[in-house]
This record gives sequence, C-alpha cells and structure tokens, in this order.
Amino acid sequence: MAKATKKQALGRGLSALLKDPQNDIQSAEDKNADKLVGHIVELDLDSVEVNPFQPRTSFNEDSLKELASSIKELGVIQPITVRKLDFDKYQLVSGERRYRASKLVGLKTIPAYIRIANDQESLEMALVENIQRQDLDPIEISLSYQRLIDEINLTQEQLSERIGKNRSTIANYLRLLKLDPIIQTGMRDGFMSMGHGRALINVSDPQKQLEIYEKILQKSLSVRETEQLVREVNEGTKASKTTKKSASVPTSYKKGIKEFSEYLGTKVDVKVTKKGSGKLSIPFSSEEDFIRLKKLIQGED
Repeated sequence: MAKATKKQALGRGLSALLKDPQNDIQSAEDKNADKLVGHIVELDLDSVEVNPFQPRTSFNEDSLKELASSIKELGVIQPITVRKLDFDKYQLVSGERRYRASKLVGLKTIPAYIRIANDQESLEMALVENIQRQDLDPIEISLSYQRLIDEINLTQEQLSERIGKNRSTIANYLRLLKLDPIIQTGMRDGFMSMGHGRALINVSDPQKQLEIYEKILQKSLSVRETEQLVREVNEGTKASKTTKKSASVPTSYKKGIKEFSEYLGTKVDVKVTKKGSGKLSIPFSSEEDFIRLKKLIQGED
C-alpha cells in the first residue's frame, strides 16, 4: 500500500510540474526537464492529439473494443509515448490504439512517456515503432518504408540498418506499391496475401494484373497457383508477340528475302510497316565480311 501511495504522490508532483506555466519545458536543457522527460506521467486525454504522421490508417473496431474492455478492467498497462508540443499540449508518437480505447471507456487520463522531438524525429519514431508491430498489413508496411526513404532521406541500405531488416525484404515490400491501387486495397482488406502480391508484380500489364486478381478472389487461388497462372500469362504474351512479329512480313516479300539471303550469303532480316515501308537488315561478322557484302551490293568483281 505504501508503494502505491508513493506512486500516486509522484504522479501528483509531476502533474503539478506540468500545469505550472513557469515550468513550460520545451527542450532537454530546460530547468526540471530531467524530472519530466523519460518519466511516466498521467496526462489528461484531452491534452493529447493524434499523430498526423501515423502510418496506420485503419483500426479494427472489434479489436479496439476488446482492448477497451481490457483497459476498463485492468487499466492501461503499457504507457503511450508522446512528444511535447506546447504548454499542456502533447502529440502521440506511439500507442494510438491504447489512446482510442481509453477514450472509448471514458478515461480522463492516461499514463504516458514524454519525449521532446521535432517533426522529423516524431515521424521517424512513429514509423519505426509501427513497422515493428506484428499486425500491420503489407501495404501499411510498404508505405511506412517509402515514407522513411522519402521524408527522412534514407537509402534502402540505411533503412535496413535502422530497422534491422534485410535490404531484400525492404525491396520486396516497396515493389508492392507498383501494384494497381485496387489490388493494394484487396491486400489491405485481407483478400490476398503478400505472396500473391509478389507474384502479380511480375505481370507488367495492369489490366492482366486485375484479371488475375479477380481469378484469385473467385477461385481462392493459393500463392503457388497464382505464380503458375502468372507464368502462363507471361509465356502467352511472349508467344503472341513472336507470332505477331512473324506475321508482320507479307508473303509477297518472303521470296525476295530468300533471294537476298542466297545472293549475299547471309541471313537477311526485313521489317515491314502496315503502310508498306520497311527496313532491310544485313548482318556481317567481320570487317572482311563487310567489304565482301559491299562489293556484292555495288556489283564489283
């Protein structure tokens, strides 16, 4: 009981410190900063605002209600982390689910660690803290990686060192952002996995991506089945291009091509446009071969 009383007394002392305008701490060098920064303080929920840099954009309502129920019974076990904005104003760095759940059950205060950080540091802390979570979807992680690269000016190598992930892992997540937005939304909503997304990236045609995505949903395709379908689509596209290329040379030209090849002693390639114009390509293997072809074309002995 004495221990609990001591904790409450400490909380009252820090609260008094926070409410005193003469102790408006703005930097780690300010007087009494050491008594506040890094300590757990009971903050008024109304004095805390959400972080605009928060990478998480959606919160599962059922999961939030479960957390709220737990908080109602046991309280907030893990403090949130905030940064000081102004006198008696704070911004969330991490712990938005705990913050939201506490509001749901009508709490007036919440335990918090106070930090002093600028916007860039706050962004980095929020992104890195969220990346380490287990319940982010692949697109949320991808967007967090991209924001760290773009807004903190990190290379993939530096990001790898900062968050303790392999560079190849980071690259694989970033590639997901090249998928059609409809497919990204499907991944965020849990209709398909990151493995499906990685397979679809190998399809360059956005329309074919969407066609395969629809088949994944309709037939509940596994990642392996999706990879096989992607291979078939890509092989079919290559075959179609090859056929189209062969068919582009009219039959009336084929005899002439054969005669050219026989006369010059080398395979001649002809490309013809729909309008009838075209290009004749004559390969040569060496300078001597080039001179030989030149003499034949010019009619020299």
